[in-house]
Amino acid sequence: MTTVSQSFMKRAAICVALFLVAFAGIPPMLSMNSYLSFIAPAYAKMRQDKLTIESAAGGPKHEFNVEVASSEQEKELGLMYRTSLGDGEGMLFPYPTERSISMWMHNTYIPLDMVFIRADGTIARIEERAEPLSDRIISSGTAVAAVLELAGGASARLGIKPGDKVRYALFKSAAH
Repeated sequence: MTTVSQSFMKRAAICVALFLVAFAGIPPMLSMNSYLSFIAPAYAKMRQDKLTIESAAGGPKHEFNVEVASSEQEKELGLMYRTSLGDGEGMLFPYPTERSISMWMHNTYIPLDMVFIRADGTIARIEERAEPLSDRIISSGTAVAAVLELAGGASARLGIKPGDKVRYALFKSAAH
């Protein structure tokens, strides 16, 4: 077994053990459905939309189907508890004004690329392959208007870099 798969298996085993310990401590009056009701929102799809990323150096455009986490509750949940995210999928976290944004991977089972985007649609920074289940704070490092989460490694595979442009209605100079 490789180090990566050993690490994944260890984390998976820990998650299962924690779930069983938590479940064992549930008062008998609660049903399994009420206990697991917190998981249902993780699989409820948020508003769907499309966005495009264009390379600053030219080259192919990359289109993504994104879920838009508009409310505070949706932003808090994000991609927690999800077990997969397709290459052409993502989640967009828009904010009304530019600000420094901090994220984490608490209860997030899959590695993600976090793409921090300025109000004009320019990618400011990318945190590649954020570690699943980590409570490490990941900062935008500068004022941004949104964060786009993609499947871990997607940025590198597609050649997406800081300086590239995200085309979406939220961004001021974005052409649609």
